[in-house]
Amino acid sequence: MAFDITSVWRQRGPGALLLWPLSCLFGALSSLRRLGYRHNWWSSTRLHRPVLVVGNRIVGGAGKTPTTIAILQHLQAQGWHPGVLTRGYKAEASRHPRPLLLNAQSQAQLTAQDTGDEPLLIWRRTHVPVMIDPQRARSGQALLKQHPEIDILICDDGLQHLALQRDIEVIVYDERGQGNGWLLPAGPMREPLGTSPPPGLLAAPIVLYNADRPSTPLPGYCAKRSTGPLKSLQAWWQGQPAEHDAPPPPAPQQQGSEPVWALAGIAQPDRFFAQLEALGWRIHGLPLPDHADLSELPWPQDVAHVFVTEKDAVKLSPEQVRRQRPLTQVWVVSLNFQPEPAFWTALDQALNRLPRPAHLTH
Repeated sequence: MAFDITSVWRQRGPGALLLWPLSCLFGALSSLRRLGYRHNWWSSTRLHRPVLVVGNRIVGGAGKTPTTIAILQHLQAQGWHPGVLTRGYKAEASRHPRPLLLNAQSQAQLTAQDTGDEPLLIWRRTHVPVMIDPQRARSGQALLKQHPEIDILICDDGLQHLALQRDIEVIVYDERGQGNGWLLPAGPMREPLGTSPPPGLLAAPIVLYNADRPSTPLPGYCAKRSTGPLKSLQAWWQGQPAEHDAPPPPAPQQQGSEPVWALAGIAQPDRFFAQLEALGWRIHGLPLPDHADLSELPWPQDVAHVFVTEKDAVKLSPEQVRRQRPLTQVWVVSLNFQPEPAFWTALDQALNRLPRPAHLTH
């Protein structure tokens, strides 16, 4: 049986206690690093556009990507022209010496293997230019050179990337809160809950809980998650509305009938399965590691229907499914992520402290 470190992180038990000395070392190095940036021992870059960072202090998928997408759509609705900076976890681009641009001109030639699954999903949901590069400052400079119309940069998963200065921080937590409260590797925290914000912020960091209620002592706002209409993989890639799609899969399963398969290569697959079960489906869950490679499809040949997340859908092509699993219809389940109105009020108050672009002042 594989060792599950996440079970150690739930409480301060024997396993966590054995790792605690390493956590002390990690914490000391992390504090020294932040102190170095605060006192300019290490250089940091301020770009000539405002930077809004979306990140988390706990390891794993706390909801950064849905938060980033929601913020981008909010900015677009207000008339901003945002761009995205992202590391592109597991992307081929992150191993290249130059930043990789994902935009309207390049998207047809790029796959999730090139960009990483989350950057491609952000692009598909927002059509905002995305620059993929572990060095966010270099990435921002390259993106602004290619897209000078951008008036605000959203840094996805950049909370600990102090080499890039920022104006606004949005910190995301989910139901796990801070776990056992200890730093890596004895606990799930990248840095302490009460870490002081970096200098230069225009407002206090905004905390968003991807949960029904706050899961830490920090004051913040909550977001609701719900599932959108099912779309076939073909219709999802073509951007077709659900009403113009193929016939839907069978109705939610009745007691005693066969379950429907569901695949999730995300940080918390059980969350996806629970959402489907709440809608009445009986689910045969197929949990995979976060950012799992789907070059070989993992379900049996005779499965009729498989539900997948959008994060997994970007790694699946209809042609691949027809070639490897011709008897299977893949259905994409979109996520509707809605922060409470007070979150948008707090974010807008921070945005109002930024210099307003000319096209937003009229």
